[in-house]
Amino acid sequence: MITTPHAGKRTVVVAAAALLLLLAALLQSAPSQSADAQEADRLVAQAEPPPGGDPCPPPSNIGTLVAAEYNGVPPSVQDERLVGPVDLVKTAVVDECGGTVRLPLYEGRMRDGTPVWYVLTETTDEGNAEALGINLAPKLTYADSPSVEDASRRRDRDADAVRNATQAADGTLVFDCGAVDFAPERRLEGEAFPPTVAEPGAVGDDCYSPLVKVTNAGGHIYNAPVVAYGISADELSAYCEGEPDHARVHDKVLSICPEEQGGGTTGGTVTLTQVLGFSFARPVVYLSFEASDATTATLEEATLAPRLSRLGLGRDDAAFSAIERLFAFTNGPTGADNPQRQGLNSAIRGEGGPLNVFGGIPTLALDYSPMWDLQLGEWTQEAIDNGYVSRQTEEFAILSLAQQGFITGPGGAPYGSVGVIINCPVIARLL
Repeated sequence: MITTPHAGKRTVVVAAAALLLLLAALLQSAPSQSADAQEADRLVAQAEPPPGGDPCPPPSNIGTLVAAEYNGVPPSVQDERLVGPVDLVKTAVVDECGGTVRLPLYEGRMRDGTPVWYVLTETTDEGNAEALGINLAPKLTYADSPSVEDASRRRDRDADAVRNATQAADGTLVFDCGAVDFAPERRLEGEAFPPTVAEPGAVGDDCYSPLVKVTNAGGHIYNAPVVAYGISADELSAYCEGEPDHARVHDKVLSICPEEQGGGTTGGTVTLTQVLGFSFARPVVYLSFEASDATTATLEEATLAPRLSRLGLGRDDAAFSAIERLFAFTNGPTGADNPQRQGLNSAIRGEGGPLNVFGGIPTLALDYSPMWDLQLGEWTQEAIDNGYVSRQTEEFAILSLAQQGFITGPGGAPYGSVGVIINCPVIARLL
């Protein structure tokens, strides 16, 4: 709109009135809602948000006049760095908002012949990562060295966070050590963090680690979490249709089958409960397999693996670091229907997962590792009083809040590593 110096308010009022008349005429002449638009509204109405306010992407046609099927393909189809869903572990079958991930199941054995059932999610071998469709994690190379605490000790096979295996003539891995006891019953009691009782449902011995170096096949390191131990294929077959005995398999297992049903081929699958979180404001699907601390292992329904504590802590983004940072909260917003819900207090109350925040993941960063150094944050009373407490989804936003003093460590401790490592492979990016 152009006005002269003498037009003043009168010209503005006349122009505004004309604009209102034009809008009214357009609205009166607009056709009734099309069938496609009505169908779009119906689809939106049927799209119920997931329980616990979990961050599953909504239909992209919300607010438009077209059905979701008419939308274009996500940009990530052309370039994984762009927005949209990306399967990071290509061998995984992800039910994005249904809560499950299915992975290939591998059979190995201990030196004494004890069966070991495991999955593969990462490797330091770039060629094999691409060939197997699993995550490349070069940083795991630096897991194969003693931590700072072990530096003064005599170097032996148990001084680092990696155990050894050899490839047998039949292609299976033979592990030199590392047993897992799935018999304990998981117990979690309490209404807030820390829980009053936290007993993990699976415990690895002092030698157990999911990180495995295949010594006679290039010395590459694989993330190979054990999901069943000391159980035969025939016994596992009883769980092909679900309802597994968690005294014999990992607590995250929903079904496990040593051979594909109906296919006649070897090479089974395992279906596990997925967990949702964020990385740089994008929702991600991950799996929790092990933790170095009993309370964390219980909260994550994971195996207690004390050997992971030998990884060097507090060295994210530094040279020769094997870890990345994971950000969690103790006293985040609660309420099962609260779209801001997040944190351990909420998870302990059964409202949903903790919605943790990850540092770099494949396609978003170059320094991915499935070994996450837990940064446990607590909102301060000042932040609570000022209404600053809200769901966080991005690393640097969290670090900024910590820098300003609105987030500290538990009990007001300095913010940073709490000395816990969690093995959480990121399986897919939802946006």
